[in-house]
Amino acid sequence: MLILLHPPPLLKPSGMVFSMAELPFDRSKVGRTILSSALPFTLPYIGFSSVQPMVCLDRTNDSRPGLLKVTSNRTIELLTDEAEDVKFKLTDGVDITKDGMIYFTDASYKYSLKEFIWDILEGRPYGRFISYDPSTKETKVLVRDLYFANGVAISPDQSFVIFCETPMRRCKRYYIQGEKKGDVDTFIDNLPGIPDNIRYDGEGQYWIGLGTTTTLSWDLALRYPFIRKVLAIMERYIGRPHMEINGGFLAVDLEGKPIAHYYDPKLSLVTTGIKIADYLYCGSITYPYIIRLNLTQHPAVAV
Repeated sequence: MLILLHPPPLLKPSGMVFSMAELPFDRSKVGRTILSSALPFTLPYIGFSSVQPMVCLDRTNDSRPGLLKVTSNRTIELLTDEAEDVKFKLTDGVDITKDGMIYFTDASYKYSLKEFIWDILEGRPYGRFISYDPSTKETKVLVRDLYFANGVAISPDQSFVIFCETPMRRCKRYYIQGEKKGDVDTFIDNLPGIPDNIRYDGEGQYWIGLGTTTTLSWDLALRYPFIRKVLAIMERYIGRPHMEINGGFLAVDLEGKPIAHYYDPKLSLVTTGIKIADYLYCGSITYPYIIRLNLTQHPAVAV
């Protein structure tokens, strides 16, 4: 059973954050909340919470895309809003290492969140994977030419960072420690849908939000530019057809092997999943509420 936690009106909860009493992390290792914000009314992804629950929505009109820090007394500070003299346009996923290094994505330096579909339809790599060092205030581009770089998750042993490439249906891995430091390889490929955010649950599993499963229409559109051009014309003048179905989540182990796949035909553009105890809390950029699924009562079944 899917339970709606917050009835409308609630701003579309693409990213979510919970108090430290609920999260499976050591309180002593987390001291602040880091946000990556693309629009003044929504925060695509939220990193770690402080020691108390906070409202993490910024409704001001003067906000700029960038990496934000929110303290326990609710003050907001812009940490960085550009890299290599290129302004961020759609800052997205973010995560923090135990030593305080921040890793995040700029999904597109050309299109904003309201225009995200144009980035996918254009089919060019405008995304970047970036680090920010709070001690030196250095912003550094680590990987360029990514196709809509999205969710970010640091491995529990702090040796690598995973980030998603939405239209490519894959998650890559950037090594931050060891002999492979600076290398990039594939964590999981050929996902059963287009990935958004990825979150580690503290129990040996990553949860990847899937906006839609793989469909014939999307497969053809991503494969052939002329179909994307037709969709772009429709989007501009009459609106493109609804092509997203079976949104949900894929759980994978520490090696990227699939464990469970949850989806529903009526869900689409699901973005974020956080597992707390027996429940999976789900966010979306289209639905004005949070969904809760009891994983104990509704375990994944073999098919």
